[in-house]
Amino acid sequence: MNTAMWKKLFCKKIDNIAAAAFLVATSSLLSRLLGVVRDHILAGKFGAGDTLDVYYAAFRVPDFIFNLIVLGALSAGFVPLFTSLIKTDRAEDHQQAWRLASGILNTLLLVVAILGLAGEIFAPQLMRLITPGFSGAKMDQVISLARIMFLSPILLCVSSIFGGILQSYKRFVAYSLPPIFYNLGIIFGALYLTNRWGVWGLAWGVVIGSACHLLIQLPAVISLKFNYQFVFGWRDKLMKKIWIMMSGRTLDLLTTQLNLLVTTIMASTLVSGSLAIFSLANNLQAFAVSLFGISFAVAVFPTLAAQADDYPELKKTFTKTLRQVWFFILPATALTLVLRAQLVRFVLGSGNFGWNETILTFNTLGLFCLSFFAQAAIPLLSRMFFAQHDTKTPFLIGLFGDGLNIILAIVLARSMGVVGLALAFSLANVFNFATMTIFLRRRLGKLSDGKLIKAALKFTVAAVIGGLVAQAAKQPFGDPQAMTHVSGVFLQGAVAGITGVLVYVLVCYLLRVEEVGQMWTAVACRLGRRKTALNEDMGEVRGI
Repeated sequence: MNTAMWKKLFCKKIDNIAAAAFLVATSSLLSRLLGVVRDHILAGKFGAGDTLDVYYAAFRVPDFIFNLIVLGALSAGFVPLFTSLIKTDRAEDHQQAWRLASGILNTLLLVVAILGLAGEIFAPQLMRLITPGFSGAKMDQVISLARIMFLSPILLCVSSIFGGILQSYKRFVAYSLPPIFYNLGIIFGALYLTNRWGVWGLAWGVVIGSACHLLIQLPAVISLKFNYQFVFGWRDKLMKKIWIMMSGRTLDLLTTQLNLLVTTIMASTLVSGSLAIFSLANNLQAFAVSLFGISFAVAVFPTLAAQADDYPELKKTFTKTLRQVWFFILPATALTLVLRAQLVRFVLGSGNFGWNETILTFNTLGLFCLSFFAQAAIPLLSRMFFAQHDTKTPFLIGLFGDGLNIILAIVLARSMGVVGLALAFSLANVFNFATMTIFLRRRLGKLSDGKLIKAALKFTVAAVIGGLVAQAAKQPFGDPQAMTHVSGVFLQGAVAGITGVLVYVLVCYLLRVEEVGQMWTAVACRLGRRKTALNEDMGEVRGI
């Protein structure tokens, strides 16, 4: 493929929601697979003990800064307003859009840099606050790792603004690649830098991954002729509107991040390795949620923003997207529950990660699964409010949900340990989903409730049947001796998983689920387009 063709593909605009979601989901899948490789390397190299506890604890505060400052402004304010400006044909609106992008970039970069510097200075106090169970060498390590990782939010800040621009312009190819390169950077640190620098190599891997996250988007942003200006525009009406819009979202993220900090605090007081087990199980469960829930929400967000004042079309888009999310996430729930032992053992069960850690991790993962349907729907529900410039409602709901999570975590961790933290997390997410749905119905009216419930019941029936068949398919490969080898675990999980998926699709087809036909049409259409494109390319080569 020559440079021109690569540039055309990399910077291509994608208007179709399903195609955009498929692209983002594919990229998310690759990124999550790399995340699985990353966790496999970390678990095998260090086990669920002090080293990984230190790594995940040190990651928490820099991640807190990035999520709190940058994501709030992007998801709640910048993308909707930037999209509203560039969708017009007026040159002055496009100029104002670039001025807005420059202003938000400069402001957020300044704020993140100041907070990063403060983090460097006050790292000892911060880490003693969020890891009260650490002491001695373990505390010294977490402080030094955190100081290295404070470079990451600065790089991710710039990268995320670029991502918001690409998302608004529907350049989903370039937008979808950064997470892949981010994980590659961390894997590089885990594989090579740790051999020279020990656990500090993990921290530098995070920094390298953040730099890659930024650089991979740069060519596409340049192709859009980003008119950067050294302005802050704090007095501009649109900038003021972003600050107002992001205030609720930032407070929402604040409660979520405080929730994670409380989880970190509590896990640090449990037995050694508890924070590592919670984080590893959380990474595994986030695989399905990100792949389907976040991918569809990201892809549909520009459309929701454009339809904000057209309630019939807005509800139609929402209902269709939620059905697609549940069509994928419900079988993922059933198969994860049935195959969680195989999944954990295959991904993490090597090297220093033993059977006791495996059992505790798959029990934790099982309780995360209870809220898959809610976790996958919440990103879409949130963006329904954001598209209408409402960040207050998701914030208040999230505030109560996070408060519930903290209370349940304190109660359940005492009797159940790290498994109780996962149960508290799931119950709080179900509460958030139910409450956000109720408030959305009050604003927009009925959301084709009958069709949604009917579709969800069909998906559930098919998922249960697929899960039961997958459970039965495990038995012929259940030889204890074979299960001590990676190949045996993989064979059992792969056969059972593929069988379960095929049965799920078959049952959905028999139940006349619309999404099966849509999926088949989309796949056939894409294959047809690829064949046509290939023929055109071959024609160019032959000079036709």
